Amino acid sequence: MIAPTLHTARLTLRPLTFADYPAYGAFMASPRSAFIGGPFDTDGAWGAFCHDAGQWALFGHGGLMIDHTATGETIGNVCISHGPLFPEPELGWFLYDRHEGQGYATEAARALRDWAFATAKLPTLVSYVDPANRASAAVAERLGAVLDPHAPRQPGPGNEADLVYRHPRPAA
Repeated sequence: MIAPTLHTARLTLRPLTFADYPAYGAFMASPRSAFIGGPFDTDGAWGAFCHDAGQWALFGHGGLMIDHTATGETIGNVCISHGPLFPEPELGWFLYDRHEGQGYATEAARALRDWAFATAKLPTLVSYVDPANRASAAVAERLGAVLDPHAPRQPGPGNEADLVYRHPRPAA
């Protein structure tokens, strides 16, 4: 499947391009990526970028870059991850520096979540959140997701403590 372009009131969610990699790679190499397994070296950052892009061909869902529609500035990423590292499809997000606290993560994640249920027909969707990442937990909660203590965790050291938020299907 070709990645869609989605629009919200303020944002455009669009497929990744190679031109997105420098900022994406810089974020992944920075301490700001700590809650998603980083900081990453070049191999890890490139692997994550390719994972976001390649999942579209493998699963029919994947990563989208978040652009601020009015300015055209790329402000982050939202993704539905799947595969051997994800027991269930996972809705995740990150914003570049200076773009937090403005509702962009919630707006972007809501748009991709709604697309995932309505168009991709995913039966389930979770978000894995580091317990120390209160900002991401708040986004999941604003989306209506609830903690699921019985959900399987991602494999790997440190992931057993992650909170798993289960996203309900949006009302029709």
